[in-house]
Amino acid sequence: MSLLVIGSVAFDAIETPFGKTDKIIGGAATYISLSSSYLTDDVNLVAVVGGDFPKQDIALLQQHGVDTEGLQIKENEKSFFWSGKYHNDMNSRDTLVTELNVLGDFDPIIPDNYQDCDYLMLGNLSPQVQLKVIERLEKRPKLVAMDTMNFWMDVAGDDLAKAIAKVDVLIINDEEARQLSSEYSLVKAARKIMAMGPKYLIIKKGEHGALLFYNDQVYFCPALPLEDVFDPTGAGDSFAGGFIGYLAATDNLHFENFKRAVIYGSAMASFCVEKFGTESLINLEDVKIEARVQQFIDLSQVEISLR
Repeated sequence: MSLLVIGSVAFDAIETPFGKTDKIIGGAATYISLSSSYLTDDVNLVAVVGGDFPKQDIALLQQHGVDTEGLQIKENEKSFFWSGKYHNDMNSRDTLVTELNVLGDFDPIIPDNYQDCDYLMLGNLSPQVQLKVIERLEKRPKLVAMDTMNFWMDVAGDDLAKAIAKVDVLIINDEEARQLSSEYSLVKAARKIMAMGPKYLIIKKGEHGALLFYNDQVYFCPALPLEDVFDPTGAGDSFAGGFIGYLAATDNLHFENFKRAVIYGSAMASFCVEKFGTESLINLEDVKIEARVQQFIDLSQVEISLR
């Protein structure tokens, strides 16, 4: 099934306790597209870059089967750039530089051959852009998933609420869930957020796993204990890519399959954090992905006889 990915393709510069990088390829749509490309063959990308974006990095996406017809290139402008420094706990970070550049007035143009997409993943962007994408699709996809962040809750709350009301799945972290709902309990937060429109809610808890909510059902996927975590920057987007990529590949929207999709998303995120940037998402082998998924299954699989 075809997957349409909307988001940023950009440059990042990252510093963690384990090292630092100069400008490297980043952006939500980059991580989502690369992650999902291992699970489904039909990934289409809508994003914008400047003329400074390396042609070889666009070719890298294409080599992973990502269709880049929807990638706008503004030759005389600069690509979005973000720089950040992570604290020792690797959960908190300071933003050092944010340069919107071409992303500041991004107008998402959907190519005609993307119009029949079955699955839509709205990466973290302004809710105004996310709404435009939904409105510009001639038919509604089978499933619309959306990521967002606390910044948009602060500066574009009304538009964010409108966007959330139009999606099937919302993917946020625990801090964002609490801010969006004004509830500390994640169970109460989930109930309030799903009342805003989404049928499904995924709350990511970093090294503490992820929660999937649907009606009164809750599924918890643990995080895989890793020896080395070098860079968590693209973990959430890699999770989203693995999640939506698995659903697009299996074309099964039952709750049990959503659980499997959360596991695949968690597996792809676990690869991402093991190296800087997208390095771990390049040239992965299917056998390695399946082995990692099995590790997640083994984490929570137990036989027990109830008395």
